[in-house]
Amino acid sequence: MLRFLARRTAGALVIILLISAITFFLFFALPSDPARMSCGKNCTADALAVIHKNLGLDQPVPVQYWHYMAGIFTGRDFSVGHCSAPCFGYSFSNQQPVWGTIVDRFPTTLSLTLGSAVVFLTVGVGFGMIAAAFQGRWPDKFFSSLSLIANSLQIYFVGIIALAVFVTGLHWMDNPAYYPITENPAKWFTGMLIPWLVLSIIFVANYTRMTRSQMVEQLSEDHVCTARAKGLGHRTVFFRYAWRGALAPIVTIFGIDLGSLFGGAIITEFTFSLHGLGRLAVDSVGQTDLPTLMAVMLISCAAIVVANIVVDAAYAFIDPRVRLA
Repeated sequence: MLRFLARRTAGALVIILLISAITFFLFFALPSDPARMSCGKNCTADALAVIHKNLGLDQPVPVQYWHYMAGIFTGRDFSVGHCSAPCFGYSFSNQQPVWGTIVDRFPTTLSLTLGSAVVFLTVGVGFGMIAAAFQGRWPDKFFSSLSLIANSLQIYFVGIIALAVFVTGLHWMDNPAYYPITENPAKWFTGMLIPWLVLSIIFVANYTRMTRSQMVEQLSEDHVCTARAKGLGHRTVFFRYAWRGALAPIVTIFGIDLGSLFGGAIITEFTFSLHGLGRLAVDSVGQTDLPTLMAVMLISCAAIVVANIVVDAAYAFIDPRVRLA
């Protein structure tokens, strides 16, 4: 197991390094100059040269990339002062440390990601299991049709409808906003409830159909038929044998979805005016802010590869047929 984790971790680091290099070098292929954003309207050539030097843009691109990646682990010295590790540089748009901005935005995205993951995993898998248990009967048809409708919806449409109905119309809920869970757990829950539900709609549809499909397939397997022939009860066969066999594909997709969500649910954050990593990434693209964009990209990439490593390692505990050799 340790050898497997070490091998996967090394491969993940290579992937992150390649993605960071591609993103960094593609940024400098853009025709815009990020230094002009800090220079203002009345920008002179001398002032622009000073800004290039302060931001480190006067050096060759490979040198800039090396200094950027090394600064994450060792820190860097800028004209405005020393940036301690982990140093992602200073923002081109507001000249503030990028790491401080990431730390401020991180709890919002983390709350949105984990909360919606709990909702769509619990509800989606539950609906799929009910549909499989009543295969061919009205619960199966109801949840299958419901998942098809939910999969056709869009987050920005459902989000606006939810705000109009539950916040403006019925006044059942407060306007969505992020409150630190350590300060007020109740307001944190009520403020994030609508974004959780809206973001989960499409995922609930996918997990309902996938769980139903996997459970129906497992219920027709030979080992399940053998368990039934031995006289085991329906509940035991359903949960102990069929459910365990269907769990591995669900965990695989869940790991990928969780890593992707952690990178920032951009549409959801914009719909509900949540200031998370997704919205920060969009703002940094519009402002040609390379340090901020690189930081969000690296964190998103790390979340995806870590989630995949955890999923692969979990196979050994879920399915005894899987060997990590």
